[in-house]
Amino acid sequence: MRSPIQIAMARWDEILTLPVQNPPTPEFSAADIMWSMVEGWKDSMDRLALIPFSRVNDFVRGESNNKECPTRFHVEARRRRPPTMNCKPKVDGILEYWCSFGPDDYRTGGTVRPSRNSSTQRKTPAGRPHTKRGCICHFIVKRLIAEPSVALVIYNHNKHVDKKAKPCHGPMDDMAIGTKAMFAPYISDGLRLQIMSLLCVGIPVETIMQRHTEMVKKQGGPSNRDDLLTHRYVRRLERKIRRSVYELDDDDAVSINIWVESHEDHVFLYEDFSDTDTFVVGIQTDWQLQQMIQYGNRSLLASDSKFGTHKLKYPVHSLLVFDQQKNAIPVAWIITPNFAHGETYRWMGALYDRVRTKDPTWQLGGFIIDDPLADVRTIREVFQCAVLISPWRIRHAWHKNLMNKCPDNEKRPMMAKRLGEVICNICRGNGGMELFEGFLEDFVDCAGAWVNMLKTTPLASTEVASAIERYHHLLKLRLLNEANEKVYQRADWLVHKLGTKVHSYYWLDGYSGKDNFSRYWRSEWKSGSNPWQQGLQIPDSDVVVEGNCARVVCQKNKERSHVILNPGSDLVLCDCSWSRKGNICKHAIKSTKVSRQRGLAPPSLALFQYYQALANVVHCPPSDTVISDHAVAVAVFVRTQLDSLLDETNGNSPNSSTFKDPQVNEPRESDVQEANIKNDVCASQSPDESGDEDHYVFKKRKSREASDEEGGAMQITQPSETESSQATDRQEPLDRQENPACKKY
Repeated sequence: MRSPIQIAMARWDEILTLPVQNPPTPEFSAADIMWSMVEGWKDSMDRLALIPFSRVNDFVRGESNNKECPTRFHVEARRRRPPTMNCKPKVDGILEYWCSFGPDDYRTGGTVRPSRNSSTQRKTPAGRPHTKRGCICHFIVKRLIAEPSVALVIYNHNKHVDKKAKPCHGPMDDMAIGTKAMFAPYISDGLRLQIMSLLCVGIPVETIMQRHTEMVKKQGGPSNRDDLLTHRYVRRLERKIRRSVYELDDDDAVSINIWVESHEDHVFLYEDFSDTDTFVVGIQTDWQLQQMIQYGNRSLLASDSKFGTHKLKYPVHSLLVFDQQKNAIPVAWIITPNFAHGETYRWMGALYDRVRTKDPTWQLGGFIIDDPLADVRTIREVFQCAVLISPWRIRHAWHKNLMNKCPDNEKRPMMAKRLGEVICNICRGNGGMELFEGFLEDFVDCAGAWVNMLKTTPLASTEVASAIERYHHLLKLRLLNEANEKVYQRADWLVHKLGTKVHSYYWLDGYSGKDNFSRYWRSEWKSGSNPWQQGLQIPDSDVVVEGNCARVVCQKNKERSHVILNPGSDLVLCDCSWSRKGNICKHAIKSTKVSRQRGLAPPSLALFQYYQALANVVHCPPSDTVISDHAVAVAVFVRTQLDSLLDETNGNSPNSSTFKDPQVNEPRESDVQEANIKNDVCASQSPDESGDEDHYVFKKRKSREASDEEGGAMQITQPSETESSQATDRQEPLDRQENPACKKY
């Protein structure tokens, strides 16, 4: 007969050999796990499993959202290993989760633990006393000392029944029908986030409750736990927001420390000042993590670096994904005084580990940078994906400076056209630093870095650039709007506002009920459709292209029109207010699209580089014959499909070649055949110009999936020359008169 010590050792040996299960879903329940039966104490069998400790909350949420018996689990007891314990225990701490309808029973004839009657009232009660119905469902979570990242879940009582083994709440309980016990005792996390967001942007409590009551009446009465929202609960949330402050200490560093300790769930990395490094704090809420998993998987992640360099004490580095409407959504904010080259590794690995812990199958398709000095090597090592560059920042500066510093209406379009040709020639490998002479007086220090990066890194489309540009503009409206500008010099104010009000704005951008609130009509709330979607709504008949000038009829007033100079160029000028600020407007996008459809402008540089990659596969295949045959077959198939798709979209003849190589610095009069272009690519491109191995593999992956209809123009699997951006609704022309430059250029 085995001794108790032998039984315990055998038990732990068996437990430690169990696999760690990590379902690839935002939340998971007991039904998503394979449970094991392991011998416990007194010949009992324990039903247990191992999961990552960081996903315990995901398991709790998933188990609470049980459709057959909705509930909410709370921590009823906590036990930690005493630091003075002499023995060597296996467990560092224990959390005991109970259904909020138990374990006490406040029903008639029910039993209540004696300690509950005499205990002092807690500020945050574990559950509403009147909802206690004697449910015995509970599970235990133990953190293992041998593997601190693993949690042992023991779930022996997984049925929502009372001590008599009868259903005590939910649809299975006949006595709960018609009462609040039919539903979970608390509102869902989604509704709570919605209410918090509405309160953060200034919606009154009475307005929120009025809209909620109207919605419940419209659907015929309560049907779930969220329909039981009370005025008292909303008022309590409003009071919590109103009393929250950012200046937790006079010392900014101490205040940041306090904020991080109270928002551990929203911080994926925090390193304080040291003798060698400055501080860095990475902010990512649960909602942002979900957006990163949903829209970043097999897709693009973009970077908007150094926001607020001239106003804020510490600039903000934003990471963005793109939703189905091609709008940019911030999924992480990194705040640090040092964005020097080589510092990316401090936070990028922590962010990647956080996402992979939530979804082990998550894989990024491509990372878009906006700074030529970015740490490309670290990005490739961490995310295992290709890196693209979007020169939106330097293009925005050029555009803005041309509009502000060049009053000559005749010289301005000529300079813009030349700058567009410079970018085009560099990306095609036909020039270098010498092309920037006379144009980069304000960018001398980084001009060489831009030239090298544009030559060796794939170029992101204008659609991506405009989405980042729109996000940058909205963040400026929503963050830098304080009357007292002294707060910009405090980091605690920055993290507080990003995590509350700014986060609420972006959450509400995707909220379908936002139009019910008149406050949403305010400019800082507005997101609207992006210029690409707005441009698609403009009929082709409203666009007239005449040489180096185009006219687009104003959709609000058909008697007026906007003048666009250099349509189809990489630096388009429009007379609307949005374009005058240096941005890409819907009129420029529409005129460029029409010019390319009519063969008056070359295809985008992003599409040109994509065809270059296909040509490299066809004419410079790998040495392995099997890989070579497969790569060539895929490249030819994708090329044929893309040509037919573009022909159908542009209305071209199927016998004509869609991909041409027009000269940039002279009018388009003749087309270059595809075979010549493909030969030029392999013959003239050096290894540095054609990209490294990661670039090559990335292009092959795109070619395999370019025909996927679900990828969309923004997806990494289907690159396109389509272009979109975000624009404000205030795109009225400043000059309604005919522009004399339109006739001359």
